[in-house]
Amino acid sequence: MSIGKRRSIAIASGIALAGAVGAVAVTAATVGTASAAANNCGYLFDDFNYSSSADSTLTAHGWVPRTYSGGPGVPGATWSANSISFPTNGGQKVMQLTASTDGTGGGTNQAELYTSQKRYFEGTYASRVRFTDTPTGGSDGDHINETFFTISPLNGDLDPTYSELDISEYLPNGGWGETGPINYQTTWYTYRNDPWYADNVHSEERQSYDGWHDLVVQVSGGHVIYFIDGVQVGDHSGKFYPRQTMTINWNLWFIDTAAHSGGLSTYIEQVDWVLYAKNQVLTPSQASAQAATYRGAGNAFTDTVDSSGPCVTPSGSPTPSASASRSSSPSPSPTPSTPPATNCASAPEWSISAVYLAGQTAKHEKSAAGDPNGPPSGQGKHLWRAKWWTQGSEPGWTANWEDLGHC
Repeated sequence: MSIGKRRSIAIASGIALAGAVGAVAVTAATVGTASAAANNCGYLFDDFNYSSSADSTLTAHGWVPRTYSGGPGVPGATWSANSISFPTNGGQKVMQLTASTDGTGGGTNQAELYTSQKRYFEGTYASRVRFTDTPTGGSDGDHINETFFTISPLNGDLDPTYSELDISEYLPNGGWGETGPINYQTTWYTYRNDPWYADNVHSEERQSYDGWHDLVVQVSGGHVIYFIDGVQVGDHSGKFYPRQTMTINWNLWFIDTAAHSGGLSTYIEQVDWVLYAKNQVLTPSQASAQAATYRGAGNAFTDTVDSSGPCVTPSGSPTPSASASRSSSPSPSPTPSTPPATNCASAPEWSISAVYLAGQTAKHEKSAAGDPNGPPSGQGKHLWRAKWWTQGSEPGWTANWEDLGHC
């Protein structure tokens, strides 16, 4: 979705993680063992080798070209599946988003492609994206937004479980009161649409990113770390750490038509590939190498996110480095069950509005479907320990909590 920062109250985290970050709940994969890691943790990779947005394989692989109306962008704009195409660039098929405007809502077309399922959380997200500074046709200067992001639905105003990672929002001509070019990484806690209130933290780069770039974000251990072309550009933590699974998205849309100078202007954004490494911290070079491995083997698509087993460090892997995993050793392999907890009596009931610091405990019976207001799972109350600063993340449904056993 990508919410306009012109109206955002970008609240700096200012909320340090209580205590040192503990052992990371993901493993660090090395290039030599990435294929073994995939068997344990799971990967999504797509080379976008499709014929058109109507290609049945595209939807079979879990992708949805947006066709429903609404924001973000110019009111009255059209979101069309025809705005998604798969041309060849440099001998390689790419996914292309095309957006155009004549300065009116009815004459504005925008583009978005997203995953049909909300199933991506901790791990590494990477995509090779081509940003463009100038239109392919018409006059330049429009406030266009070229994006790569992950998002979960907002279930009501100021929903504390809302999660969104704007891995890149590139504004070549500016917008939201800023002059371009400017690129944002924004990590969201929540927002309210009317009256507008946004609770997020962001990083920014004031330079041109015209051309191809490797965009990477590591989501692990209470930190969301962003990279562009191997250079770290943001580290967001505290309450802004995502609280639930998300979809993977790209979209291309106009912030407004205030800078349009007449006629029809058309812009594009291209995507070479996408990679998601479930529960693994990959460096940018490792992510690119894994994508190259899939491509070199002629594997245009793979998805083991749901079919993989528990994530463990592959046998024979070296000890993860501090820069890759922020932990001196990998987390132990999960056990199939935990013994009964011994201090449930003194632990408070979990509250969706309460703030929990690393190490604090609460007791709670997880809900049946990830809705804290919905029916319980029937598994009984368990004792949970917060891994890091958290609020609004339901124990049993997010990785922010460690299960200490049933009460």
